[in-house]
Amino acid sequence: MNDYLIEIGTEELPPTSLKKLSDAFSKSIRSALNDAELSFKGFKAYATPRRLAVLVEALDSQTPHKEVKVWGPPAKIAFDADGNPTKAAEAFAKKNGATVKDLTKENDGKADKLVFLQQAGGEKTQSLIGSFVNDALSQLPIAKRMRWGSSREEFVRPVQWLVMLKDNEILNETILGLKASNITHGHRFHCDEILKISKPNDYEALLEKQGHVIADYDKRKHLIKEQVEKAATDIGGHAVISDDLLEEVTGLVELPTALAGKFDDDFLKVPSEALVSSMKEHQKYFHIVNSSDKLLPYFVTVSNIKSTDPAQVIDGNERVIRPRLADAAFFFETDKKTSLSSKAEKLKTVVFQAKLGTVYEKTQRVAKLSEYICSALGFSANNVKRAAELSKADLVSNMVTEFPSMQGIAGYHYAENDGENKDVAKAILEQYKPRFSGDTLPQSQDGSILALADRLDTIVGIFGIGQIPSGSKDPFALRRSSLGALRIIVEKEYDLDLQDILKFSANLFSDLPKANDVVNQVQEYMIERFRSWFEDANIKAEIFQSVSSRKLSKPLDINNRVLAVAEFAKREEAISLAAANKRVSNILAKLDSPVSDNFEDKFLLEDAEKNLSNALLAIKEKTAPLFENNDYTKALSELAQLKDVVDQFFADVMVMTDDLDVRNNRLGLLQSLRNLFLRVADISYLDVKK
Repeated sequence: MNDYLIEIGTEELPPTSLKKLSDAFSKSIRSALNDAELSFKGFKAYATPRRLAVLVEALDSQTPHKEVKVWGPPAKIAFDADGNPTKAAEAFAKKNGATVKDLTKENDGKADKLVFLQQAGGEKTQSLIGSFVNDALSQLPIAKRMRWGSSREEFVRPVQWLVMLKDNEILNETILGLKASNITHGHRFHCDEILKISKPNDYEALLEKQGHVIADYDKRKHLIKEQVEKAATDIGGHAVISDDLLEEVTGLVELPTALAGKFDDDFLKVPSEALVSSMKEHQKYFHIVNSSDKLLPYFVTVSNIKSTDPAQVIDGNERVIRPRLADAAFFFETDKKTSLSSKAEKLKTVVFQAKLGTVYEKTQRVAKLSEYICSALGFSANNVKRAAELSKADLVSNMVTEFPSMQGIAGYHYAENDGENKDVAKAILEQYKPRFSGDTLPQSQDGSILALADRLDTIVGIFGIGQIPSGSKDPFALRRSSLGALRIIVEKEYDLDLQDILKFSANLFSDLPKANDVVNQVQEYMIERFRSWFEDANIKAEIFQSVSSRKLSKPLDINNRVLAVAEFAKREEAISLAAANKRVSNILAKLDSPVSDNFEDKFLLEDAEKNLSNALLAIKEKTAPLFENNDYTKALSELAQLKDVVDQFFADVMVMTDDLDVRNNRLGLLQSLRNLFLRVADISYLDVKK
């Protein structure tokens, strides 16, 4: 067994992609080793802004020897009647570098065939590593590769050095135009010398002690978090550490040193979101809040050097952030000089989508759609209509032009400044919620309606011009918008008919081709988003299918039915009743014409069918108020009581009897049974197992 070290040294890698590149590189190497059946005792990946590396400890020196069966032609054509080998047998032997005597016969389950037992494996690991690394590098998720100098090699950034070691031996490999060595490089500023690696296990300690580089990504990330939290605590605050910023900063530095800086208190008059956006997006600073989550005039920066005079580093960062925050303050004060209403007028020249008109026209459609939704729910529409008209006005503000993440937030502050109703301002703030999977929904009623109407308008419009998402292509994020709309309807318990809303929305566009087709397409697309929703909740696809087959258009109702069927599927009776429904469905499907669910007592001959008739009449009476109140869970619980009489019916009664009146009566009885279950779902789709 041997220890192996592979390091690709580069110019600074994209910080937001570093972890993804490292994970992909190490995963590919590990998979290649596993595929070759090479075992190892330790495997560790390293990633810094200037390197991707993998250390494999106690790796097998060669692949295992094994015997492989190579199947040949059937024995009956490999030998003639006298038992002499035919040309087929000789050709198979020659192909495998053997003689006919080396071949054996085995049955593959269908016929006796010639078999050559070939010895495989035994390849030296050292000879395979180069191809493993090349394959791993070629498969990295790099959106755009670059070339450097006169080389025709391509990578995400120029490659500067290559380390490939087996114990203390340098591998004779060339990767990306560079010959392997045992020379690595430390910190760009703290280590102005080359570092020679004696053996793979020295790598991490050598870089940290002599190279001033923390090569372990997770260790560096933990250290940054720890330092930032301490720096904030030392000044009496709490650092807000978002995962995305922490990942990015970890990808930016090799030797982290957290330092706290300060900015003028006057800047706190600016919306805190703008200050945070400036610090986070432009400077990669962590902002600090007090115990009430109110922004404090401090920040924490993570330096890539250990300065002998940290005060100068802090002063430099404070000088840098001051004009950034001053810009935000200037934009805020300038924007407040004109009202949101006047800004909304400027939207008449801002294109939403070339075929769908301007952003101003979109806000007018959203206002009308919001009114319609409020009417359907019995809500007052005054505030949400006003909020919709002003909802996109901040897009032409200086603040949002400079800080796009301030959309909605800036509008909220400007609405308050203009003296707009507080509910109007809050709806403008909440209109983009939920922004991502797992995000919170709008808290206010007006914000929820506005967020819903805005999404539906976008989905209908984009579908209406034929820009339907396909595969991984979804440039308008319609999948996310659809799930957001469904979440609002379901979690806010809005009893809305999606088809009605989509029809109204489609009619608001001046020119949508085939508006009816668009409504059906959008409805089908949105309801299908439920599938992934329920999969995430560990609800089987067949349960959703049992409900979706009913072609319903009320999302809240669909959700309630799915949850009810999911509970029903856990019951022991579900096995038998699902099978019975499937059997009934198959019987009825074979008939030439639809069957009525009417049946008469005079044609009930067998005790089993009389018992089923009585049970159905009793259950109908019990479940009527439950269906009236959409209490599907209790309704299915009642229907589960039919199990025994249904089982007895199929055991004792022949449905397709020769007597036409009796046959039709029994078919009506079964149709009545099926219709009862169909009031919730088509449980014949269920594949319930004990």
